[in-house]
Amino acid sequence: MESWDEVRTAYQVARIGTVSGAAEVLGVHHATVIRHIDALEARLGAKLFQRHPRGYTATEAGQELLKVARATEDQFAHLAARITGTTTEISGELVVTSIPGLSELVTPALVRLQAEHPGLRVRYLSDPRLFRLEYGEAHVAIRAGGRPQDPDNVVQPLCTRRVALYASPAYVAAHGLPEGEDDLGRHRFVGPADPESRATFHRWLAERVPEEAITFRTNEANVAADAIRAGAAIGFLPAMQARAQEGLVVAMPNRPEWETPLWLVTHVDLHRTPRIQLFLKAVKEDAKRCGMD
Repeated sequence: MESWDEVRTAYQVARIGTVSGAAEVLGVHHATVIRHIDALEARLGAKLFQRHPRGYTATEAGQELLKVARATEDQFAHLAARITGTTTEISGELVVTSIPGLSELVTPALVRLQAEHPGLRVRYLSDPRLFRLEYGEAHVAIRAGGRPQDPDNVVQPLCTRRVALYASPAYVAAHGLPEGEDDLGRHRFVGPADPESRATFHRWLAERVPEEAITFRTNEANVAADAIRAGAAIGFLPAMQARAQEGLVVAMPNRPEWETPLWLVTHVDLHRTPRIQLFLKAVKEDAKRCGMD
């Protein structure tokens, strides 16, 4: 394409639907917007918009152009995020993502770094989806399961996530504790919102109790902890999280088949930047102190 300006103009017209709106966003005269659209249509030999009194509506060809332009805009945004991440100052934004349920490990390290470096802005995203480090969606990811294999990422072991089944004193008073695997079916459990959860301990439980025994489902780790503490049911908690909950009773201790390795993942382009190295060091130290590895 000879002129990105024309494509960018067409993108804004398609997105907003009017010449005046696109002109305002782009900071140009509306005549410039019309000239760009006319030139682009002439170059492509296709009508990109249907003109009508209320504005412009993208044709099928215009919609195809919109997809390409949107992807290009996104690529520029991700590039900017990655360039921003290369600064040598301990300031700017640090974006960390992890699977849910690791706040007790991740948050203290982030708070400590901010206290030491007031110019640091933190964004912590707790989400099961994989954020794309290569596009700058996150600077550090903490992932669970098998070792991540992307060749563009630096992968380091963090610790082993150990879980156990816990119950509240109120639940124990009302229902007792399981006497073994054969006794699990008569109890109530907190489980994942997704019955097809890949977590090893959730799969273990699903194989041993009927679905109706999982009476409280949630995709929020803190909600699960609240439900267990309130006596709604027995549930799995990571050892770190359980230690922060006073009075919980171990209903069934950790088993090796429930354990999950955790990995620190960074993109090779940003791995050596000072703020990422500081966070990696801090979270590794916390993992040792918490006895998770």
